[in-house]
Amino acid sequence: MSNIENDIEIIVKRIMGKGVCPAGYKPGDRFIYHYDKIDFCTWAFHSMLPFLTVMRFGGKFPWGNKDGSIQICCPDPENPVVFEIKVKEKKDGKDKNNK
Repeated sequence: MSNIENDIEIIVKRIMGKGVCPAGYKPGDRFIYHYDKIDFCTWAFHSMLPFLTVMRFGGKFPWGNKDGSIQICCPDPENPVVFEIKVKEKKDGKDKNNK
């Protein structure tokens, strides 16, 4: 894993159950996570935090999509919200060749 910190994009993909998120999220909503600031549903964030941390530092998951994104579901038993999380951009100011 790298010391470079990435911002992570969080996208609401779908809402199962009754299709209504108590936090008001709707499919297509997007958020950017950087480790020190995000205004987000606490329950959903708590479910995502281990995955966000790995991705922040360049880690990948064997079940992830080809683009490195993964899908995570919040723990709401009545209306689980499915989120896609993926790396947004590098934070070190360097390009892919570290220049």
